[in-house]
Amino acid sequence: MSSASLSVGFLLYPELTQLDLTATYEVFARAPNVDVHLIWKTQTLVKSDLGLEIMPNASFEAHPKLDIICVPGGPGQIALMDDQETLDYLRRTTKDTKLITSVCTGSLVLGAAGLLEGYRATSHWSSLDQLSLFGATPVAERVVWDRDRVTGAGVTSGIEFALTVIADTHGREIAEEIQLQIEYDPAPPFSCGSPEGASRELLDKLSVRNREFMLKRRNAAERAAARLQALS
Repeated sequence: MSSASLSVGFLLYPELTQLDLTATYEVFARAPNVDVHLIWKTQTLVKSDLGLEIMPNASFEAHPKLDIICVPGGPGQIALMDDQETLDYLRRTTKDTKLITSVCTGSLVLGAAGLLEGYRATSHWSSLDQLSLFGATPVAERVVWDRDRVTGAGVTSGIEFALTVIADTHGREIAEEIQLQIEYDPAPPFSCGSPEGASRELLDKLSVRNREFMLKRRNAAERAAARLQALS
């Protein structure tokens, strides 16, 4: 893919996890000759799951042709899987994009739009298994690249996902410059940032706390998968 000029679009929607978007945005926006577009139905402030308000600069009907589209995750992803207007938009737009990408549970939205069938993909560890409902092969890795699909795992993996893509589009040297500029040199204070490093007690605690929410997410995924099955 040429780095002469690159157009990247992020789906910006209510109740997304802002770091899924903003961490990834930071990397893309620092690369030369990249235009980044924040796309939603209307160009009014969109509130994230924790209250940060972000302004779209493009709408479904009005934005330049995209080379890359990225769907972040977050609690609002549940509603998106039942939102036919958004799913139809993704199906239309991705016909002409070079890369179809996501961060965290944004991959479930891609799945709901029928865009991951037959692909390897990843998601947040707590929802990774739901990808199989959409005919995808779940892979427990930080970044999964399968042909023209690139998916990042939970939240912070968006930085690694974006650096990986920039290395492909602009070359490793540019990606390394950006990594140094943002001082991406992880040294977490605790070793519990993945299920493999977390204690069973901590995993069980989060599972109990999030049980009702995770049931809503699974129900939405199952509804979306059933609709896709009915169309096939």
